[in-house]
This record gives sequence, C-alpha cells and structure tokens, in this order.
Amino acid sequence: MGSIIESGWLYLITHFSDFQLAGMGSFLLHESVFFLSGLPFIYLERAGLLSKYKIQTKNNTPTAQEKCITRLLLYHFSVNLPLMIVSYPVFRCMGMRSSLPLPSWKVVLTQIIFYFILEDFVFYWGHRVLHTKWLYKHVHSVHHEYATPFGLTSEYAHPAEILFLGFATIVGPAITGPHLITLWLWMVLRVLETVEAHCGYHFPWSLSNFLPLYGGADFHDYHHRLLYTKSGNYSSTFVYMDWIFGTDKGYRKLKALKHNGVGVEDDSKQT
Repeated sequence: MGSIIESGWLYLITHFSDFQLAGMGSFLLHESVFFLSGLPFIYLERAGLLSKYKIQTKNNTPTAQEKCITRLLLYHFSVNLPLMIVSYPVFRCMGMRSSLPLPSWKVVLTQIIFYFILEDFVFYWGHRVLHTKWLYKHVHSVHHEYATPFGLTSEYAHPAEILFLGFATIVGPAITGPHLITLWLWMVLRVLETVEAHCGYHFPWSLSNFLPLYGGADFHDYHHRLLYTKSGNYSSTFVYMDWIFGTDKGYRKLKALKHNGVGVEDDSKQT
C-alpha cells in the first residue's frame, strides 16, 4: 500500500510544481471532497429517503438549496482559492515540503491529532465571539440563514467569517510545517467532519455514537435551531470545550429529558 501511495506521489511531484500542488491541487481536492460528500444530503432531503434519521422534520426548499450552492461557488473561487494561493509562501516558509520520502504514519497521526486539539480550542473561542450581538448580526447570521442545515451549508458563511474561522484550521499546519500529503489529509478530514456535522441526519453509524466527545450532526443541529441569544454548542469536532465552559447545558438537559422518556417539545426557535 505504501509503495502505491509513494508511486502516485512521485507522479504528482514529477509533473507538477510545489506551487501548483499546494495551490490548485489543494483547491481541487477540497472542492471534490466537499461537493461529493455534501450533495448526497440534498438528494436525501428532496427524495425523502432515510427520513426517520432526519433530525428536523422541516425541509429546505429547492430554491434555498440552489442559493446555497451558487453562493458557495462564488465564495470558493473568490475567497478560498486566493487564500490557498496566498498561503503557499507562508507554509513554505514554515517548513512545508512535498518531496519524498513521505512522512511515517506515526508522524502523520501525531500531527493530525495535534491539529484537531488546537483547531477545537481556537474554533470554540472564535465561534463564541461570532455569537456576540454585533458580529452575529453583521457576519455570522449569514451562516445561520439555514436553521435546518444540510451538508453543504457547512461552508456557507460571510467572507469575513471564512477568513476568521479559517485561521483555526490552518494555524496547526502553519506551526508545524507538515508534508503536503499530511496537509491534504487534514483538509479532507476537516471537510468530511464539518459536512457530517451539518448534514441534518443522525444515523446509527454516525461517529458520535462511537467516538467519545465527538459532536456530530445531532450536537451541531441543536446549535442551528437556536437564536443567538440562547445559543450554545460552539465546538468544532470534539465537544470538550463546551463541556468545560458549560455552554452545552441546554443541549444536555434536552437529551436527558428525551432519554428519560419525558415528552418535551424543543422550544428552540427557528432563525
């Protein structure tokens, strides 16, 4: 398996420059993973498939879904792509490389774990700041236009928010200067995680049923149903920051009542 990956990587670094791989390569990988993982949830919602696993009964209109896709393409090409290109010299300066040999799985795993821990910490505080009154009204409310999220809404946000919270994702790699293949793996994992968190479905096979402290769709969907003044559940991937600072109390209380069979109606309000 390792030789196959190395052979494929050798082909890439032989036929493309570091700048092409880190810039356009990263962008194309991101777009492929994002849309291939997010579009199926639009189909599920429109077709009414697996509806028993849907967290909210409300569906988005086709018009709202199409608006999301159109805005995403605009933001990705006008914000994400230039950001990836501009970031290349910074990552290069911090030690990022693309040459062989590839890093060992131990190095890759250690760096990815570090990125998740750091991203969770930075994202929590950045997200919580975005829920202050002025920033929510002028910036973060764009992301909350979809009170019933679906996979692609994970990256539907104000350009200022894309830059602001995007820092949480790149700060880890910027510090460690990883191999490009590690950076790509980190990007793929983050995209898949955030799409799943916004997908609107809680399946029996969802990672939150197996990984301790993993948030997932049920955790984040609750956040989207609340007005900013009542919000909580600010965490990114793992939810330890919400637990430490008590910003998940409403969610935990609701889950406990439902677990005990109390017939409660979610009193959260649609934005």
